[in-house]
Amino acid sequence: MAQDYVKINIGPSHPAMHGTLRVIAETDGETIINAEPEIGYLHRGVEKLAESMTYHQFIPVTDRLNYCSAIPNNVAYEMAVEKLMGIEVPEKAQLIRVIMMELSRISDHIVCVGILGVDIGALTPFFYLFIQRETIYEMFEWYNGSRLTNTFGRIGGVEAPLFPGFEQKWIEFKPELMKAIDEMDKLLTHNRIWMDRTIGTTAFSAEDALNWGFTGPCLRACGVKRDLRRDEPYCMYDKFEFDIPVGKYGDVFDRYWVRMIEMYESIKIIDQAIEMYKALPDDAPLMAKVPKILKASEGEIYSAIESPNGELGFYLRGDGSDKPYRLKIRPPCYMVYQAFGELVNGEMVADLIACLSSLNVIAGELDR
Repeated sequence: MAQDYVKINIGPSHPAMHGTLRVIAETDGETIINAEPEIGYLHRGVEKLAESMTYHQFIPVTDRLNYCSAIPNNVAYEMAVEKLMGIEVPEKAQLIRVIMMELSRISDHIVCVGILGVDIGALTPFFYLFIQRETIYEMFEWYNGSRLTNTFGRIGGVEAPLFPGFEQKWIEFKPELMKAIDEMDKLLTHNRIWMDRTIGTTAFSAEDALNWGFTGPCLRACGVKRDLRRDEPYCMYDKFEFDIPVGKYGDVFDRYWVRMIEMYESIKIIDQAIEMYKALPDDAPLMAKVPKILKASEGEIYSAIESPNGELGFYLRGDGSDKPYRLKIRPPCYMVYQAFGELVNGEMVADLIACLSSLNVIAGELDR
């Protein structure tokens, strides 16, 4: 009987909810009969704020979208403005963007995989990889003084070349990073308990994922080989050699596995980008020639990148002034979270937490 079901609130203040997320679940014992995600606890009116800020002033606001990987959010917005205004970014600046975005991808995946382990009960991997995440944040700090919310880049390029000794720092750090990923792989991938908790849990088909609007690791986890870096290249990604890992069933295990392999691929991209950067003259430009006060002519564009969570897009409409007439963000988390209720129905309550963690929902990006 429906009246015998127990209704429980999961979040918005529970640590396993990864931010201000709330799920209203009806349960029959430990089984979820119905789950309704509630969206909007962290809504800050970001898109409306853009209408009263100049194109430059809005860059720091994009830090506060996916705060686990702010740099791709910065670059995605800057690229949208550059597309609207017809600005061509110098090659050297594009390579710096690639290096920093791939470091951010590794950092973001470390958070997702590490916290997934914690949520399921495997605390050790968290410590293995978070040491490496700290080193990545140090590299960000050495570049522009910020660690988490970076305000990286400028419209038309980047603010500075790579700091002296960056390559040497990467050479020293890379073996440590790969060793930590390898150890995580040995600890989890073939661990019997881990496999029992993740394989087949909240799986979905490629058809469902496409209908829901999934992108990024969650889409690739069910076998769809879609990656904007390869399919709609930007920032010279068409010049890099890298693989696009895919899963098969879309379950928690495949979402974990895809992110694990993607970290190795990001390392390959960074290696190539550094070599291409070194081949450029020291005095190669970092900024396109742009006026101090940017004014976009009337028009509208949509620009997107492959952020760590999937397709992150910005729709911009200019009206001839120095402020956007309209800005709309297409965050990957929103598409993922709106399907959350369907994914967890019929699963156990403990699997709800594992599902949310493997989807990597970030409240700042979701609610905006």
